Amino acid sequence: MWPEPKHVQSLLDRARAGQSDAIEQLLADCREPLHRAIDLRLDPQLARREDASDIVQKVMLDAHRRLPDYLKDPKMPFSLWLRHIAKDRIIDAHRRHRQADRRSIDREQPQHAPAWVEESSVMLISQLADRELTPASAAIRQELQQRLQQVLSEMDELDREVILMRYFEQLSNQEVAEALGLTEAAASMRHLRALRRLKDAFSADSAG
Repeated sequence: MWPEPKHVQSLLDRARAGQSDAIEQLLADCREPLHRAIDLRLDPQLARREDASDIVQKVMLDAHRRLPDYLKDPKMPFSLWLRHIAKDRIIDAHRRHRQADRRSIDREQPQHAPAWVEESSVMLISQLADRELTPASAAIRQELQQRLQQVLSEMDELDREVILMRYFEQLSNQEVAEALGLTEAAASMRHLRALRRLKDAFSADSAG
């Protein structure tokens, strides 16, 4: 999870006062949640060529370079600012690799999702599917995870972002609202609607 806002604000205040160690601490505290956010949004084919850690490092370098400007005029929460930088880096990575050598990407071996992604998928599926997920049902669990990824890929982009943030990044409704530029009420409505669509998709599968 992202660092607590009070902790972030304290480090930002120290950074403004010229304490360089505060900057290093702030970026270090944000590294893991940033890595998760990038992991979720990398195209699986691209992930075979460029690891999320590489993009995280580039985002950290960008943030370190641009931090003085942010400190002068912080128009958004620090974590959201980092996410915007990450989004630009992900878009650049997709564009660069797709244009450079799409065929070689398609030929490469699949990459397994991080364990925490699979765990988050199982927890979400347990709310959607009327089936008992046990260690003995590995084949069913894999089938459901594949179905979840398919349904997510077909959802409206904003609805998909809400699901990813709430269930995979463990963000609060308030944090989701800030990240997407929505009111908390609108973010809550988006969450409920997206969850209902997921449940409908899994219910249709069960009925079939």
